[in-house]
Amino acid sequence: MRRLAVGMALGAIAGVSMAAFADPAPGLKPMAFLAGHCWKGEFPGGQRTDTHCFAWLYEGKALRDTHTVRTPGQPDYVGETTYYWDSAAKRVEYLYIENQGGISHGTVTAEGGALVFPATQYVAEGQAMTYRVRWTPQRTPEAGPDGQPDSYEAWSEAQTKDGWSTMFKLALKRQP
Repeated sequence: MRRLAVGMALGAIAGVSMAAFADPAPGLKPMAFLAGHCWKGEFPGGQRTDTHCFAWLYEGKALRDTHTVRTPGQPDYVGETTYYWDSAAKRVEYLYIENQGGISHGTVTAEGGALVFPATQYVAEGQAMTYRVRWTPQRTPEAGPDGQPDSYEAWSEAQTKDGWSTMFKLALKRQP
């Protein structure tokens, strides 16, 4: 029994490291820098954090993003996004589901060095909010020798009756 447990643990470790080095579907390659890492950002005021952890699924056919927003004294807000290549539509799509019952479905494109999430709807408790997002990869002077971005800016906007309004801009840094 103990040998089986050790074997399963080693298999899980090997699976994690293989997941970080998958050969992604062509449409998912602009997101490859995210895979195998966790990224953490602090909201203004330093009271809330958002952590995203990315891992390849099915040998690079999909990318999982599990994120957790932590606020002292409140339950964690947890969500999971699965990004995948839709070969019929020839585009990257995603499905987002979170622990408070909200869902979202949309697309992602690589434009001018950024990952662009065009306007889509977040739906929870019978209410819908239209939002759009832009993730811009960045390399800080502290970045290591791997040539990969070590942070990205997440800019999220909501559509209001007066136009688009920034919900937040957040710098997420790759965690060691």
